[in-house]
Amino acid sequence: MKRMLWVILMMSIGTTFTSPLFPLYQEHYRLSSLQITVLFAVYALFLLPSLLISGSRGSGWGLKRVLRFSMWLSIIATLVFMGSQQAWLVYAARILEGIAYGIFTGTSVAFLLQQTPKEQTGKALMLSGMTVSVGFGLGPAITGLVIQYLHLMPLRVPFWILTLFLLSGLITLETLKDRDFEARKQLAKTPPAPVSLGVPDDIRRPFWSFSALPFFTLFTLNGIILSLIPSFVKGVLHSSNLSVSGLLILLLLGGGALLQLLPFVKHPVHRLRVGIALLSLGAWLVVFSGSTGSIGLLWAGVLIQALGSGWTFQVSLRLAGELPNPEARSKVVSTFYFAGYSGFIVPVVGTGVLTYFFDMNVSLIVLNILASLLVVYMLAYSVKFARYYAQRSGKPLTGKRRSVSA
Repeated sequence: MKRMLWVILMMSIGTTFTSPLFPLYQEHYRLSSLQITVLFAVYALFLLPSLLISGSRGSGWGLKRVLRFSMWLSIIATLVFMGSQQAWLVYAARILEGIAYGIFTGTSVAFLLQQTPKEQTGKALMLSGMTVSVGFGLGPAITGLVIQYLHLMPLRVPFWILTLFLLSGLITLETLKDRDFEARKQLAKTPPAPVSLGVPDDIRRPFWSFSALPFFTLFTLNGIILSLIPSFVKGVLHSSNLSVSGLLILLLLGGGALLQLLPFVKHPVHRLRVGIALLSLGAWLVVFSGSTGSIGLLWAGVLIQALGSGWTFQVSLRLAGELPNPEARSKVVSTFYFAGYSGFIVPVVGTGVLTYFFDMNVSLIVLNILASLLVVYMLAYSVKFARYYAQRSGKPLTGKRRSVSA
């Protein structure tokens, strides 16, 4: 399990590694705000179908084979970034990056669980979520520090470091075995599974309303930070320190992972309620920091959003693993991640469109109002979900177990 978590960490670092470089690309290639928006959006647009296909077909192709392919594709994307001399090559690298991580996400959790004893499935899912969050945070933090303080080819040197990270993950992957695939090779070939995601009827409403939707909202609000903080720090808060945006993203994502370890609010329904509320509160503080020009308020908002992110991700992923029966878990978890990454497109495209009519701060207010409406719905639905979860798990909100008739 530890080796596979290292692989997940290395790939997750690469996913957000380029975020602090976007203002440099905009200046170097003289890209408009719309072109920068498209540069963010193409990543998610190509990630989603890759996730869909790999989530359905990964087991048949061999999980390790799929992961190996995704990591080599990520290395190729990194080399394209490193050697780019024209803007279209940066777009091509982003597309390759999206395809690579979409393929990886669709199979990495399944392969991790294959490497994990059944009795540690819950622990593996928790550590997987924490590892992804830490990797997402470390990527831009490393890049920001390198370009701010190294002063050496800022559009090249960071990718030398990323290449080493990815090669480390790839070498580690080769030490693992795909036991299920090796066993299936001895059996007769069966027709490939249809390319689809799926949620069983008996958990559809609870899953979409209190597992997938919180994750979608998390990615929507965090997507604002990931896509706009580099420009926000420079244009709204007038800070020229290129490492600030990377450290803010590290606090948001890496801090969110560590804050999952806080022992307060243990019951999953309560914890998810608080996490969702803190997500919204933190997002509004970030908006107010833009109105006031206060970088201290920005840090405070990101810290609160980090706590909300950590708890929301932790519990919503747990529910995605707990609600379905074991045979449906793979598709449900893939659907869960599909919903989340769909949310990543919203702030990128939404802000790009809104900034044609309003300034950046007003655009963020509009997006936060829409996200707040989702938060209100989820908090209202949580009352019904709490009763459903208590009947299913025997864990009432008081924390005392009670018998439940079959």
